[in-house]
Amino acid sequence: MNPLELNSVFGYLLAVIVGITLGLVGSGGSILSVPILVYIMGIEPILATAYSLFIVGTTALFGGIQKAKQKLVDFRKVVLFGIPTILSVFITRKIIVPRIPEILFTTSHFTLHKPVFIMIVFAIVMIFASIRMIKPLAVEKEENIEKLNYINIFIQGLFIGLIAGFVGAGGGFLIIPALLFLAKTPMKMAVGTSLFIVASQSLIGFLGDLRPEQNLNWNVLITFTICSIIGVLIGSFLSKKIEGEKLKTGFGWFVLSMGIYIIFKELLFQ
Repeated sequence: MNPLELNSVFGYLLAVIVGITLGLVGSGGSILSVPILVYIMGIEPILATAYSLFIVGTTALFGGIQKAKQKLVDFRKVVLFGIPTILSVFITRKIIVPRIPEILFTTSHFTLHKPVFIMIVFAIVMIFASIRMIKPLAVEKEENIEKLNYINIFIQGLFIGLIAGFVGAGGGFLIIPALLFLAKTPMKMAVGTSLFIVASQSLIGFLGDLRPEQNLNWNVLITFTICSIIGVLIGSFLSKKIEGEKLKTGFGWFVLSMGIYIIFKELLFQ
């Protein structure tokens, strides 16, 4: 087995972990999928963000269906958050990302290329996400029902879609806190609801990214997605055995270290 094939096998094994994180905590899939695709499987960063949208979207949809069978999805809130996030992520992938110049700026010592910029922004999002994961969430009690702030929900949805579309992330790490605090959703219900929102915005974003010049390797894409779906099944099983808060905190520290690594690699070791 040559090094390229070995990297592919290793990447598919890591794809299972992508699914496990989605099945366990309802987010974090794209935080892992983009670095795996770029650094392990050698896929160009901008194309990797498109791959990530399909992989995370399909995997989240599969996981969301499992949660719906357990009556852990609030479809009214899927619509409330889904409409602005889908609109925003589609515009971002269809209009904003293609219009970013290949070279953003250059000096005598450094040139910032578009793929490097995408990865740096992604790393910053990872660091932000890790802080959200490490910090305990003060969840509202289920009986504490307040009137929903639809304007705040719409604005938050647009912001989540912008971030998700730009870096190829599902946005679950932003959606879950929004569901908890803005939409007053219990944690277990928030995880299931988040998976459907992530699925809808990611798959629509992927469709917005399809262009004739895109050279998609469907064999890689489908294989990676299948491995990730297997991970979701494992994650759903483990979620019944492992305390979610401890897992979320440990995963947060891992994501923080990955974000710092990507920044150093992209800026200092080009």
